[in-house]
Amino acid sequence: MNEQNSTPIKKRGLIGGLRASFLTGLVVVLPIGLTLYLIWTVTGWIDGFVLPFIPEKFQPSEWFGYWFCPSPNAPASGISWFWASDPAKPPFFCKDNGINLRGTGVIIFLIFTILMGWIARGLIGRSFLHWAERLVDRTPVVRSIYSGIKQIAETVFAQTDQNFEKACLVEYPKEGIWAIGFISTKAKGEIAARFPEHDEMLSVFLPTTPNPTSGFLLFVPSTDVRMLDMKIEDAAKLIISAGLVYPGGKDKDGVPVTQPAALDAPPR
Repeated sequence: MNEQNSTPIKKRGLIGGLRASFLTGLVVVLPIGLTLYLIWTVTGWIDGFVLPFIPEKFQPSEWFGYWFCPSPNAPASGISWFWASDPAKPPFFCKDNGINLRGTGVIIFLIFTILMGWIARGLIGRSFLHWAERLVDRTPVVRSIYSGIKQIAETVFAQTDQNFEKACLVEYPKEGIWAIGFISTKAKGEIAARFPEHDEMLSVFLPTTPNPTSGFLLFVPSTDVRMLDMKIEDAAKLIISAGLVYPGGKDKDGVPVTQPAALDAPPR
């Protein structure tokens, strides 16, 4: 008789199945849980900073508490009778005869910031702001602190239409090794004039992994740059994930379903 070679199928045990389910659950729960926790924590920080500046009788928690939380002095205030028949036992969302409204400080901060920005953009606001800055410039210690904070704020929150144009590949740190970069713009002025042998030089920002906010500025000939079809966001995800998250759908072998057109190697 001919013996048939058969490979036994290894069954996963109970512990292995529980471990796989636990790890899968972590992948699902951790991003959601950490996101909600961070939002909840940051909201509490902002509330704790903003709400103390508001008089107690104007606190949003007091307004809502009057309508939704029973009070021993006014047990039928608003519609609080609907929530609890015993004023001594208020509902779970009531706190100190008020209501715990997390996030009201964030809303007040946003409204105040928008209002201040609207005033600062007007003629009177700009004049007052310039007068206040001149006054601050005459104060030795305050001047240094204010100028530093202002420079950081203008750098982080600057409104500009200048964005990265495309994602690309450049040979770095040596020939044969490629790194993902972002094309900022075409080189201009003295930088472009220093390379007359090249028709066009590109400013390429080469970010680091996993923190793409730091990196290197490279000036590369356009003939040595390979353009990528992926979006800027997809390239950023690829960099942050250290090559673990690739854009687009993949088949079982990890090959993209839709292959881009082949890119010719740049001439040497």
